[in-house]
Amino acid sequence: MTISIIKRIITVYITLGKTFGSWIGPITSGILIGILRLIVGIGMALDNLFWPSLFKRKLTNPLVIVGNPRSGTTFLHRFLVSNKIAGGAELWQLLYPSLTLQKLIKPLLPVLERISPTRHHSTAAHKTSLQSVETDDASVLFRYLDGFFLYGFILSWADDDIFHWFDPHKRDTSKRDFNWLSAIWNRVLISSKQERIIGKLFSLSANTPKFQSRFPDAKILYMVRDPLSVIPSGLSLVTGVLDKRFGFWSLPDEMRTRYIQRLYKALVELLKRFHDDWINDRIDRDKVMIIPFDRMMNNFEELMTDIMKFIEFESDETLLNSIQETAESQRNFKSKHTYDLEKFGLSSEQIKSDCSFIYNTFLNQQ
Repeated sequence: MTISIIKRIITVYITLGKTFGSWIGPITSGILIGILRLIVGIGMALDNLFWPSLFKRKLTNPLVIVGNPRSGTTFLHRFLVSNKIAGGAELWQLLYPSLTLQKLIKPLLPVLERISPTRHHSTAAHKTSLQSVETDDASVLFRYLDGFFLYGFILSWADDDIFHWFDPHKRDTSKRDFNWLSAIWNRVLISSKQERIIGKLFSLSANTPKFQSRFPDAKILYMVRDPLSVIPSGLSLVTGVLDKRFGFWSLPDEMRTRYIQRLYKALVELLKRFHDDWINDRIDRDKVMIIPFDRMMNNFEELMTDIMKFIEFESDETLLNSIQETAESQRNFKSKHTYDLEKFGLSSEQIKSDCSFIYNTFLNQQ
């Protein structure tokens, strides 16, 4: 199945107009995105001229953190990057991946931060900004107006449920996306002066076997959190952004209910896809480490010892001190999030039933 970018643009425009009554803003945004795509394309071409090492560089032993939003992926990703265990992309680097452009744009970041859409994100879980290390899934949205971000934030509102547009079993864009990620990651390694990349891709939950085929030496850290926490937290993340931008909770009940049901189904489907590939041996388990969220919060020292062994990284005294300090902080951490499942039209019984496979396989709860 092929869905052209023109069709995606038209569908996004109609969906935003019908849902939020926003007919002019999307046109302006579309023009700016088109200009950005052109500038990025030119910048990427210039990179090959100014950084000829890009031709020779090959990704080796990449690390990738996978898991549903709000399963602890961001915390672990940022910890590993900040301690220089590997290089990771900041949001502005995903938006402007060209090294040539980055040289020009970096001095302007304080100004760009004031008008960045990241201001719509809640900071209760973690700060989000242009200079924050972020999920590489965003780069697919920026470059191709495609991927799970597009479905989650916008196209879940469409009149018809078009999840199949983003289902890799029905429309596989992995070759395009993995090639693009390779191009970005190689540039991050140059700018960060690191030899190894660590990415974060929640979309890989639905396409892990293809990723392992494309990057056979990659190591994957798969985060697992109790669905009773991760599902409402993921819903809160997205609806919180939409509420700040469009007044989500003031929209008609029928529209909100339809949207939440679709997003809930998609979040559960991400869990199902990884689980199905896992239990049916379509995933090379030797290259995957399962990380329970509770273990990260309660026994960070032991977990990091196992992670360092898994990724074959030698810890020094500075890293060990950082691990110890973080472990104390984790044990004393109390989440500011509270969730009313009824607000999302959900119940604990429904989530436990729909996600029973996660409890049985990964959380050892029958």
